[in-house]
Amino acid sequence: MGRIIKALLVLALLALVALTGYAYVADLSPATGEVKVPVTLNAD
Repeated sequence: MGRIIKALLVLALLALVALTGYAYVADLSPATGEVKVPVTLNAD
């Protein structure tokens, strides 16, 4: 039973390291750009 828990903890640690590495290496930044949208205000 102890080996299963130890294996799960090792897998969870590896998944965390892999996710962190992917976040640093991959391009996760959103596409930025200027957006112009006309707005009509109903000011009476």
